[in-house]
Amino acid sequence: MNLPTPAIVAERGVERLPRLALILLCAAYVIPGIFGRDPWRNADLTAFGFMASIAEGHAPWWQPAIAGIPADGGPLPYWLGALAIKALPFLDAPVAARLPYALVLVGVLVAVWYTCFHLARTEAAQPVAFAFGGEAQAVDYARALADGALLALMASLGLLQLGHETTPELVQLLAISVYLYGLAAAPFKPGRARIAVLLALPVLAASGAPTVACGLGVLGLLLNHRSSHDEAKAQRVWLLASLTLAVVAAWAFDGWAWRVRPGIQFASLLSLLAWFCWPSGPLALWTLWRWRRHGLRRHITVPAIALLVPLMACIAMDGSERALLLALPSLAILAAFALPTLSRSVSAAVDWFCVFIFSAVALFGWLYYVSMHTGWPERPMANLRRLAEGFEPRFSLLALVLAIAATLSWLALVRWRTARHRHALWKSLALPAGGVALGWLLVMSLLLPPLDYARSLAPLTARLKARMPAQVSCLAAPGQNLATLAALEWHGGWLVQGRGSLEASGCSYAVISAGQPTPKGWQVVAQVRRPTDRSGSAGLVLLKRQ
Repeated sequence: MNLPTPAIVAERGVERLPRLALILLCAAYVIPGIFGRDPWRNADLTAFGFMASIAEGHAPWWQPAIAGIPADGGPLPYWLGALAIKALPFLDAPVAARLPYALVLVGVLVAVWYTCFHLARTEAAQPVAFAFGGEAQAVDYARALADGALLALMASLGLLQLGHETTPELVQLLAISVYLYGLAAAPFKPGRARIAVLLALPVLAASGAPTVACGLGVLGLLLNHRSSHDEAKAQRVWLLASLTLAVVAAWAFDGWAWRVRPGIQFASLLSLLAWFCWPSGPLALWTLWRWRRHGLRRHITVPAIALLVPLMACIAMDGSERALLLALPSLAILAAFALPTLSRSVSAAVDWFCVFIFSAVALFGWLYYVSMHTGWPERPMANLRRLAEGFEPRFSLLALVLAIAATLSWLALVRWRTARHRHALWKSLALPAGGVALGWLLVMSLLLPPLDYARSLAPLTARLKARMPAQVSCLAAPGQNLATLAALEWHGGWLVQGRGSLEASGCSYAVISAGQPTPKGWQVVAQVRRPTDRSGSAGLVLLKRQ
């Protein structure tokens, strides 16, 4: 029985998003952040430390390590960065390591587009047929929704920073996106779909998410088992093979680890979902409501299973943002199916909200930039100097030109969207995606120097290095986190010992966390801290063996 669809779309509603504009928007989203900065502390710096350790020969390929501490999870993401570092020796190692991850992010965008395109071509997803014709054609309708899904993904706030890091979660995100494509394309491109599902789950398991891979594999088997498409049913064998390879990969790379940390509060979870999943989250909820009578149809169930597993992983891991990141492709696809059902008033409210918020962000960025380089107004620069001790601004003509071009492009987009009513389905997501791209490009151009100074551990390492003799090559740092150890190895150039005790160390210099008692046999040389640390108990204490 064919149920009535809530989508009512005329031919003029499937106007194609100009491809040059879409490519430029994707470039403005992907490229900023690749050049001109250090690896940022915590996960980004830790992942780069594993890559650099392999590329420099300090750790084996099969077992990446920082200061003797092995990586947790599969090594596949670290191989990408290490291979790029070795293949591009003329580039700075952090830049070389980011290039394959920029391609990974591009792969995520492409996979989400094609996933939504194939799901929107299914019979149950088609708009209502008009009595006298004039409704949108299937391929045009699918292309318009796919454009909307791509814009929704780029507009997602949760992808903004995590999508531009060199961390295993970005490879996991690509694997889930490819898996979604494999399920969606099964009725239309069975050969490509089988290869996609065969590769996706092992890559996911080898990147540190074997449990998520197994959950997705089982749900995909159940979904295809009850499918009415013969091609989808035939895909079950390939899914079984992929699931088996995922288990083997997790076992071979010792990827199984207990990461469950229950205890997140319901209010905290709602707060995380509200900002991390904006604007795809509210639109996805609207889709589930408006298409509730089609809840068992393929264009709803395929993204729903890839949303359920990461969401459960996020809850089980005490509200992990990196687990929730894996749900963003599904949310973006579900959000696209809300577009044919939105009223004009809702679209207008979204537009004016985005115009106000992102214009304010741009004004804020330009205000701080002008203050950094002219001294007027005085307050923004005074705030920067107070928050980042020792920061001195540096001028870049290229960054200024890019920021001006981005601002003018935003003004043109606002004028286009607000000048007159546009009928294209994707119109409601043009300003959110353009605003996020504008904000990211301005931050990565105008405000990159102070942000990099605050987020990098290079200033901390430089302060530590200034208090040590130049000939020192060995540094003991037991008990320090992986990001700090990676900074000491990369920025400091020392052979760092992160395991064992100070007594057993052969190094003449060591560092401990501020506030710890001084061990016997060692004397304090200095205490250093990051320029943005305001607490006197933060930072590292440099010790010298007596």
